[in-house]
Amino acid sequence: MSLSSPSTSPSASPATGSAPTQADLLAFVRRTAADAGLLASLPLDPEGRTWVRLEGPGGSEAWLIGWPPGTGTGWHDHAESVGAFLTASGELKENSLAARLPTDGWKTLELTEDVDRERLLPAGQGRAFGRHHVHEVLNESPDRHAISVHAYYPPLPRIRRYSRSGQVLRLEQVERPEDWQ
Repeated sequence: MSLSSPSTSPSASPATGSAPTQADLLAFVRRTAADAGLLASLPLDPEGRTWVRLEGPGGSEAWLIGWPPGTGTGWHDHAESVGAFLTASGELKENSLAARLPTDGWKTLELTEDVDRERLLPAGQGRAFGRHHVHEVLNESPDRHAISVHAYYPPLPRIRRYSRSGQVLRLEQVERPEDWQ
């Protein structure tokens, strides 16, 4: 993975002093994904995801991410942050859990049979999500990069990473912002 540091700030943000909503974040990722020059500036690596941090609305954390064929995030959540993401080019798949998980104090959970959700997100499609949303995002294309835009508020306090075997979800790691620098 590589990291670049340019900042971008497509115009329009929530009212001064108010926290951006999921709708604000979704509007931001939609506007940002329409910036062809920004998308073209993202370095794409054939082996691993690449990203550039962006300046999001209202103090939110935002990222432009390149996805080589066959890459994904693994199961994770964004803790107390709400968020939105949109596929700018290519196609991504999101697998998510339609269940509210306990926030702390567990290592292994048995999931019920009806919690799995799947969304295909071709270019121009995205979604917003609430706190503690557990998902994985994948580029299943065998030969085409995808690019997406993501925004989170408040800026990510932590990311919890999970492994999954059948209906068993196991908390594997908790990452904090200092782990990403």
